[in-house]
Parts: sequence; structure tokens; C-alpha cells
Amino acid sequence: MNGATSISYDEVVAWINTFAATVRDQKEYLTALDSAIGDADHGINMDRGLQAAIVKLPGLPARDIGAALKSVGMTMVSTVGGASGPLYGTFFLQFGTATAGREEIGLDDVVRALDAAIAGIQRLGKAEAGDKTMLDTLLPARDALRDAAGSAASIDDALARTVEAAEQGMLATTPLVARKGRASYLGERSAGHQDPGATSSYLLLKAAADTWSGTARGGTAR
Repeated sequence: MNGATSISYDEVVAWINTFAATVRDQKEYLTALDSAIGDADHGINMDRGLQAAIVKLPGLPARDIGAALKSVGMTMVSTVGGASGPLYGTFFLQFGTATAGREEIGLDDVVRALDAAIAGIQRLGKAEAGDKTMLDTLLPARDALRDAAGSAASIDDALARTVEAAEQGMLATTPLVARKGRASYLGERSAGHQDPGATSSYLLLKAAADTWSGTARGGTAR
């Protein structure tokens, strides 16, 4: 990459905007996944919440990463129906709390923030790995990111490993029987369908990698 060792406020905002654009583009796909095992509204709800959230970002008073992410979280809670609002709201609120007052963050900060976000989701949803939820994407991604940071990997390399683990976790939800959420009502019939929350979580992490890579910054990824 271009030698950068930190992620700026502008790059965090770009991450959220990229995620919002991706969800808008994939809205029908996410809703189709949800129609098989949920309420058929995941893509629609996520798009509505993220579009409402990104409108507020330019008007925030300070270049505070935590404040920006908390704003996204609060907007998700107030505008997104079903389980997605509280869960994604918690993700961004906890990520924001862990990065409060920062204008830039390093890889170790991202690990701690992601850890806090996952812990918040687990407290709220009481889910674990293998329950066929967004955690089946987030937990292996967090572990891959932590391992990469511990080996002094570049931001590019760490994000690449994270996205690979996230994708594997997302795909691994297909044969699982849901044990939490609306899909759990279907019992064995939930098997054979990729989880929509795990899918949107993968898109969230891929948006970060796409936005924060050396190539995206104008450098040459390595």
C-alpha cells in the first residue's frame, strides 16, 4: 500500500458511504435471501436506515470518528425495523464508543472496536457462532483481523484476511439450522439458505476493505 498505517476520519466516513451504496445496489438480493427464512425486508430496511444515516454525516460538528459512527448507530436504531435496527445500531454505537474522540485509528483500534461491537451484539441477541446469524460472519472476521494485527500485517493484508474469513463464515451459514431470530421458527427448513444478516455483515466488512486498501487510497496495494 502507500505506507499508511492509520485510517482517517474521512476514510471511515467513506466506508459508511460505500456500505450504504453497496446495500442499495444489493437491496433486492438481501431481501430475496430474507424472503426464504425471514420477513422479506432485510434489504429494504437496511437501505432505508443507511440512506438516512449518511445524510447526517456531513453536518456533524467535529472530525470525531466515534461521533460519526454513533450517529449512524442511533439512526439505524430509530429508522430500521425488525431485528436489523437494534443489531446494526448496536454494532455502530459500540464501534463508535471504542473510537470516541479519535480523528484517525490504527489496526489495533479497529480490532478493539470490532471486538466491542460484537460483544454488544452478543449481549443483545444472545447468539453464538453456529446459530445462523450475522455473528457467523463477524466472529471469524474478527479473529482473522486480530491474528493479522498480532503478526504486524499491513492494513491491506489484514483487511484481505478479514474479508476472506468473513466470506467463508457467510457461506457456511447455508447448511445451518437457525437457532435465533425469525429464521429459527422454521426449524430444519431454515437449512439450505444463506443467512441475510451474515450476508450484509460480509458486505459491511468488504466495504471497509475496498475503502481502506492502498489502491483505494491512490497507492499500490501489496
